Amino acid sequence: MERVQTPEQQRRIVVISTGGTIASRWQGTGFAADASGRDVMATAALPEGISVEVVDLFSVNSPRLTSTQQLTLLRTVHDVLADPDVAGVVVAHGTDTLEESAFLLDLYHHDPRPVVLTGAQRPMGTEDGDGPNNLYDALLTAASVRGLGVLVVFDGKVHAARGTVKTQTLALDAFADPSGPRLGNVGFGKVTVLRHAERPEPLGLPDVTPGALPRVDMVMHHVDADPLLLNAAVQAGAQGIVLIATGAGNATPEFVDAVAAAVERGVLVALTTRVAAGPVTEIYTHGGAVDLVAGGAVPTGTLRAGQARIAVLAALLDTEADSRNEVLRRLLGQPAGEPAGAVLAGLSA
Repeated sequence: MERVQTPEQQRRIVVISTGGTIASRWQGTGFAADASGRDVMATAALPEGISVEVVDLFSVNSPRLTSTQQLTLLRTVHDVLADPDVAGVVVAHGTDTLEESAFLLDLYHHDPRPVVLTGAQRPMGTEDGDGPNNLYDALLTAASVRGLGVLVVFDGKVHAARGTVKTQTLALDAFADPSGPRLGNVGFGKVTVLRHAERPEPLGLPDVTPGALPRVDMVMHHVDADPLLLNAAVQAGAQGIVLIATGAGNATPEFVDAVAAAVERGVLVALTTRVAAGPVTEIYTHGGAVDLVAGGAVPTGTLRAGQARIAVLAALLDTEADSRNEVLRRLLGQPAGEPAGAVLAGLSA
């Protein structure tokens, strides 16, 4: 851990650097993460009254991130927070998979001190780069708030980890929860908290043997889709599968049969949707969510594919659980949507 500034009686924030666009420089044909955490921090001003220490954990473009690295990040965050003098943690992260890492950290976060993830849409050193402002806002948030869980701070906005996804490929306002409002704003040197998010009871840290992580795959439904890829995932040894359905969580009778067969083999199946906002809801039969849930799929509410996969992974890693299905439901806050009968009653009224 490298100390950048250590005045006495200042709030200590630890910045964990993992790479991403915020640490990316030109490589001749494109940008890639290669800057150290100290180099990244050198681009940003520090809010008054804050000292920063840097942990260079790794430097990768976040599409290359692995579950093993995410669990390393999780343990590093917990190790940092074991020091009572640390006021908060900022994680500088690539935006492509930031939503997954944030949600993983949140599922295990039991400390009132905040963990704040941020990054950039434009590489470091560019004239109109957004990394320095995002870092400043993240540091200010990490030093200011308590009891909000893991947060995503980007473009002057504070988001809960749960439900927040990348909604823009290039625009600076890159993150949002399509199904709910943000938690707060950062501006004029202060953090304004608008609401508190509900969070399930956090899990205990997983005891994982290196190289022994369960395989969790994702399969998307579309016109003309059949369960070939879902079955292939099962044959490849997947212990968990996320089915990305259409609409409110619908596929075909063939998918229902494949889901039921996978569940019978002990595979944990989660049901989400490719639609941007709204809950997975049991409305339709003939291969819809009514049948998929009856076949054993667990509906994910408003969580989308990446975070649904993290929930499945966390449930599979909970070796103390008698029923991983029930762990998954608890992590998802089930039941997230209204029962089918209530929805149908409203539609027919």
